Amino acid sequence: MSTTVTAKGQVTIPKAVRDLLGIVPGSEVDFQRAADGTIVLTAVGDKKPSSRFQQLRGHAGKGLDTDAIMALTRGER
Repeated sequence: MSTTVTAKGQVTIPKAVRDLLGIVPGSEVDFQRAADGTIVLTAVGDKKPSSRFQQLRGHAGKGLDTDAIMALTRGER
């Protein structure tokens, strides 16, 4: 994969690489020079990318408490 450097020295990290490393907006990355002269990009911290299910966890909707949700699932409302 390759990318182009902008006039400001910025690059876009390909989506496949961002997904693999768990890089999301606001993530910090680290560049290290390896012994053979290559540059290694790593994500700072040990945050693992969340799955699509983990991203939805805890979102039952605005204003609904547990009793209201249970009533809706039982068809009581």
